[in-house]
Amino acid sequence: MHERPPIPATAPTDFEAFLQGLLAQKQASLLSGSGQERLHEAMAYALLGGGKRLRAQLAMATSQAVSGSASAARMAAAALEAIHAFSLVHDDLPCMDDDDLRRGRPTVHRAFDEAMALLAGDALQTLGFEWILAAPMSDAAKLRALRLLADATGVLGMAGGQAIDIQAVGQDLSLSRLTQMHSLKTGALIRASILIGAQCHDGQELSVSEGYCLEGFAAAVGLGYQVVDDILDATAPTEVLGKTAGKDAAANKPTYVTLLGLESARAEAERLRDQALEHLAQFRSDAATAELRSLTHQMFDRAF
Repeated sequence: MHERPPIPATAPTDFEAFLQGLLAQKQASLLSGSGQERLHEAMAYALLGGGKRLRAQLAMATSQAVSGSASAARMAAAALEAIHAFSLVHDDLPCMDDDDLRRGRPTVHRAFDEAMALLAGDALQTLGFEWILAAPMSDAAKLRALRLLADATGVLGMAGGQAIDIQAVGQDLSLSRLTQMHSLKTGALIRASILIGAQCHDGQELSVSEGYCLEGFAAAVGLGYQVVDDILDATAPTEVLGKTAGKDAAANKPTYVTLLGLESARAEAERLRDQALEHLAQFRSDAATAELRSLTHQMFDRAF
C-alpha cells in the first residue's frame, strides 16, 4: 500500500500571481480603445478562473525531479495552463459539450458570448506556444517542447480525442476504443505536461530507461485522471464538481462507469495509480520524485 500524503486545497498562490503577471503584460501591449479589451477580459476569465493547476504542477514537479530550471518550468507550466484553458472554453461551447457551468461559475460563452468565447480560446492556444518560446531553455529543448505541445493539442491529442467523443454519443465503444479516446482527449495534455517538464533543463538528457519510465508514468496518470473524472461525474454533486454532474450519462456518452460499472471503474483507477507509482519508483529516487508521487495521489484521491 502506497502512503498517501495530504492533498493541498488550492494551487500555489505564487503561480497564480505569476499567471496574472504574464497576462497583464499581454494586456499592456494592447492599444487603448482598439476593441480588444473584451477579448482580453474573456481570456482572463478563462485562465484565471481557478482550477487545480495539476498540469502546471506536474510540469514543475517533473522539472524538479530532473534537477531542471525552476524559471523555465514555471513558464512552461503557464503555457500548459493557457492550452488547458483554451480546451475547456471550446469544449463547453454549444456545438461541443454545451455546458453552462465550469469551476463553479458560468462558462465563458455564457459570461460573454459564443463568438468571444471562440476567440478567447483561439488566443489562449496561441499564447501557450508563445510562452513556450519565451521560456529560458535551449533552442533544442524549446523545439522538443513545442513538438510535444502541438501533438497534445491537435489530431494526435485533444482535437482527435474530442472528434471520437462527439461521434461516440449513443454508441457502444469497446474498452480499447474508450481508452484510446481518453488517452487523446484528456491524457495527451497531461502526458505533455510531464514530458515538457523534463525538457526544462540544459543538462544531461534522460537515459533510455528513464525515458521509458517517465512515458509509462505519464500514460498511467493521464488515463487514470479521466477514469476518476468518469467516476466523479457519476457520484459527486454539481456543487462539489463545479460543473454539471451526471452530464455524461444524460448525454448518453460512453464512460468507464457505463462500460465497466462503478466498482470495476474504481478498481481500474487503483490499478492505474499503482502502475504510475511503480514507474516512478524505477525512474529516480524517492527524494527526487516526492512531489510527483504527492501529485499522483492528489489526482486519484480528488473530490472534484
